Amino acid sequence: MKNLGITFMAAAFAFSCSDSSTVSVEADPTASLSSAFDEFDKNNTDIYLDGANVVIETNGLPNHTSPYWGEGNALYVAPEDGFKATPSLITGYDGYATLTVSVNPQKASSPSSTSLGAIGIAVSGAAIFNDQEGNGPLSSAAVSLDYSGAHIGPSEYHYHTEPHAWTKDDEKLVGIIADGFFIYGRKCNSTGTYPTDLDASGGHTSTTQHSSEPLYHYHIENDLYLNKYYIIFPGQYQGTPSNIR
Repeated sequence: MKNLGITFMAAAFAFSCSDSSTVSVEADPTASLSSAFDEFDKNNTDIYLDGANVVIETNGLPNHTSPYWGEGNALYVAPEDGFKATPSLITGYDGYATLTVSVNPQKASSPSSTSLGAIGIAVSGAAIFNDQEGNGPLSSAAVSLDYSGAHIGPSEYHYHTEPHAWTKDDEKLVGIIADGFFIYGRKCNSTGTYPTDLDASGGHTSTTQHSSEPLYHYHIENDLYLNKYYIIFPGQYQGTPSNIR
C-alpha cells in the first residue's frame, strides 16, 4: 500500500526508440479529487488519481471504538445491553482492499443489484455491506451489530446500518459506494432536513457540503428498521459498480 493519505498520481511515461521518437501517456489534466475525499481517514486510506479514475486503498480498519477490538485494545469499548458478538476480533483479519471508480461517475442505463460482500468504503476505512446477512435478512444477525451498526463476518469488520461513531441523524458523509457515488447521512446539506425526492436507491441530485454544483449522490434513508436501525444502502446501484478487492 502506498503512503497513507491523499495523494495525486500524475503518471507520465516516455521512451526513445532508435528513431528518437517519443510516446507519452499522461494523467487526465482535467481530473481532480472531490473535497469529499478529505473526510476519509488518512491513517486508514490512501486516495489518489489515476488518469480519469480515483483509486481508494484501505486497510479495512475502523478508526473508532468497538467491542470488536477486544479487551485490552485502546479502542475497545464495552458492548451495549443485549449485544451478542460474532467470534472474531478486528485485529485478527486482513481487511486490505482497493476500489477504483470514475472521477465523474454517471448513472447507468438501468440499476443493478448489490451482492454479498463489500459494496462501499466508509470514511473510517472499513467496508459497507448491504441489507443482507449471508443468504438471509439482516434481522437474523442484528444482535451482533455494535453501536456503530457493524460487526465481523465472515472475515472483515463492516457496516450495515447508520454508523453512529460519526453520523447520527445528520448530513455527514458516510462513504463511497462501489459505483462511485458518495453516500451521506439521513439529512441533506442543501435543505438541512430529510430529502423528499429520493429515488428507489436513496439517491437524488443536489448540492452538498462538498460541491456547489448539483451532483447525484445517495443518502441513508430515514426508514426505521427493526425499530432501532437505519440501513445504509438497501437499494440497487444506480451507477456501474466496480469490484472492491
